[in-house]
Amino acid sequence: MTEQYVLDLQEVDETQVALVGGKAANLGGLSRIDGIRVPAGFCVTTAAFRRIMAEAPSIEDRLDQLSRLNPDDREAIRTLSAEIRRIIEGIAIPADLAAAITRPLALLGEQAAYAVRSSATAEDLPTASFAGQQDTYLNVVGPAAILQHVGRCWASLFTERAVTYRLRNGVDHRKTHMAVVVQQMVVPDAAGILFTADPVTGNRKVATVDASFGLGEALVSGRVNPDVFKVRDGEVVARTLAAKQRAVHALPDGGTQEVTIDPQRQEQPALTDAQVVRLVQLGRRIEAYFGNPQDIEWCLAEDDFQIVQSRPITTLYPIPAASDQENRVYLSVGHQQMMTDAMKPLGLSMWRLTAMTPMHEAGGRLFVDATRLLSSPTSRAGFLKMSEKSDPLTRDALETILDRHDFVPALPDSGPVGPTVGGAPAPIETDPAIVTALIERSQASIAALRRDIQTKTGPALFDFLLEAFKEHKQVLSDPLNIQAIMAGIDATTWLNDRLGEWLGEKNAADTLTLSAPGNVTSEMGLALLDVADVIRPHPEVVRFLERVEDDGFLDELPKFEGGTEARDAIEAYLGRYGMRCVGEIDITRPRWRERPTTLVPVLLDNVRTFEPGAAQRRFEQGRQEAQRKTQEVLMRLRALPDGEQKADETKRMIDRVRTFIGYREYPKYGIISRYLIYKSALLQEAERLVQAEVLPATEDVFYLTFQEFHDVVCSKQVDATLIQQRKDTFRSYQALTPPRVLTSEGEAITGAYRRDDVPAGALVGLPVSAGTVEGRARVILDMAQADLEPGDILVTAHTDPSWTPLFVSIAGLVTEVGGLMTHGAVIAREYGLPAVVSVLDATRLIADGQRIRVHGSDGYVELLP
Repeated sequence: MTEQYVLDLQEVDETQVALVGGKAANLGGLSRIDGIRVPAGFCVTTAAFRRIMAEAPSIEDRLDQLSRLNPDDREAIRTLSAEIRRIIEGIAIPADLAAAITRPLALLGEQAAYAVRSSATAEDLPTASFAGQQDTYLNVVGPAAILQHVGRCWASLFTERAVTYRLRNGVDHRKTHMAVVVQQMVVPDAAGILFTADPVTGNRKVATVDASFGLGEALVSGRVNPDVFKVRDGEVVARTLAAKQRAVHALPDGGTQEVTIDPQRQEQPALTDAQVVRLVQLGRRIEAYFGNPQDIEWCLAEDDFQIVQSRPITTLYPIPAASDQENRVYLSVGHQQMMTDAMKPLGLSMWRLTAMTPMHEAGGRLFVDATRLLSSPTSRAGFLKMSEKSDPLTRDALETILDRHDFVPALPDSGPVGPTVGGAPAPIETDPAIVTALIERSQASIAALRRDIQTKTGPALFDFLLEAFKEHKQVLSDPLNIQAIMAGIDATTWLNDRLGEWLGEKNAADTLTLSAPGNVTSEMGLALLDVADVIRPHPEVVRFLERVEDDGFLDELPKFEGGTEARDAIEAYLGRYGMRCVGEIDITRPRWRERPTTLVPVLLDNVRTFEPGAAQRRFEQGRQEAQRKTQEVLMRLRALPDGEQKADETKRMIDRVRTFIGYREYPKYGIISRYLIYKSALLQEAERLVQAEVLPATEDVFYLTFQEFHDVVCSKQVDATLIQQRKDTFRSYQALTPPRVLTSEGEAITGAYRRDDVPAGALVGLPVSAGTVEGRARVILDMAQADLEPGDILVTAHTDPSWTPLFVSIAGLVTEVGGLMTHGAVIAREYGLPAVVSVLDATRLIADGQRIRVHGSDGYVELLP
């Protein structure tokens, strides 16, 4: 079979990425769109690149080394990639290959000017654009120069930035090949970039045009500020004209030169409004052809637009699919659940099947449609009030949308739409027996699930689970369950509001809730201290745990003195809390029961840091402090006018909050307890598929939805291509940051704090646990990598209940996500840790090891010198 070394762009389409690379494939597609002009040219295919690479066997060893590098090891990447480039550029192009490359020039013009552009197979793809990672050479003249620059393009597959990008995105260097596009050079009056969606806000209905004089190289390289136009519905709605002092022009004999623009012309627009609108119309055709928003490079010569590149905008956050064209406002579920990471398909579908509210998927995350709640005046006020308590940034984002007046449809005020939001729950008496009964009912239901699922396999298992999900939701929706949760929350609000009004006491409930009884999450952190007490007296066990890497370590423990007791203590802990893990709402995440090594670093920190009996002492100290605070508050109230009545009301609310606030954490514990049972059964089913050679690995089912998993069990057939596509898509989703609020137009709205009562330079957030603390910031994104010392302040993106064991050894907490009643806030209050949550970009703006001061009562963080 004869290799195809050169193809005319007219012969190329999007199905040939492996042969011509992403840029050339897209150019071939562009040339087929009615009304779109693409400069003539040809593509030197990846077959030519592979032949050149075969000429240098020494590259193989260097590729091995490159694949093993850490993407953060910049010096090693720089050195090795430069070495590979020198080898490739030093290879002489064989005569027959050189002839094949230069042959098309006879038709196009040997002495004409050309653009020689890299076109990698992992470039301009829907999930990874690799924009700017490889090289482009403009105004190349003559066959010899073209051959030289084709070689440079081949070598540019191994630029430092391209290598780093591949390492970070999990792209195999050996599976990425380089083609090269050679196109007739356009000498433009103006050039630039068209984004068919706003690259800053994500709005799909707003196109952005960047334009400058001369070649687009000046704009792309950042040497000039462009004119910027925004277009919506065929009209320029905003323009910013820059002083374009320089431009890049083509030289007659090849190459380019930067020139100074005549001062009288510098502030003239590079395009007229009519030209901008016409360009956006062309962009909409291109977008429709490729099926997603595009980043388009264009040239304007003699009032004629030519397109020289189009690639997907991969940084846009996806939009939930809707069945109609109405405006929609979506709220992030992850910001409520303290888990904004991407979820795998099985995790998404299981959460949707067991959730109480309909949810929509986008970018590997879940969103709820809040449009109707915002549309009705009756529900809007309560919903905004609830949003304020949950996350002030979300409320501000919602108000930003409402202030536009025309985006959210106005419904008549005819009563609540859907479930009441923010309304008062039915009254409930302050009786600990209510909590006891609710927990007993939940435990009985979980025990029945664990018993009954044992005999279910095959399709019958999936039928059983669908029924189990109904029971799951019935337990959660029990009115008494909801009343018990809201009783603690409402009592907390009442105490903070009234004691603030009557005594000037800020966040008084933070102290009054210390060591509240029955909080299964705070008990979890203290229980690990008790496990440390069992281990601490046995040095051999401690030394063994310090070198543990295998999750089977529990079986090895009895070999050491005290090991049996240590194993039994850890097993008992896992028996009660082993269903938990970071990101636990995603059923595909490994549970502590499945990966107990996750707990070992925290356990060893507890062994080293605390004295025996620390758990009981800590709980008792909190209880006594809450009791003293109760007595102080009541005494101060009695000294006020109507003091006895105020004191009596307050005492009732204190009793109420201490009775019910601990239960706030229990329903999530029940959900995750069920999740481990569901998961264990589903993994057993996946293992049967592996044994039957239907699947290569059990975890492949994580990339199927619940229904798709069921279908595979029934058919004994799986689409391997679909699973690989899902893995690639999931990897791309991991790089995205989900917005708190997202509109159906794709606009991501983050919200802002509108406060002027904080020191200059301080980071603003939501105060959730009173007190002020100063200490060393430890920026930790992975609980398993935690290395904390007493007095440290934990700074992280978000904390779900699995982070609680770390709370016993820290002095304060700062998170990027969170609200007054989210898990981290509740536990911070019970442990008496000053905490500020919902601090935008905290993990980026606070350096690991930096000293900071956390103002948990006032809601800000100071960065100290």
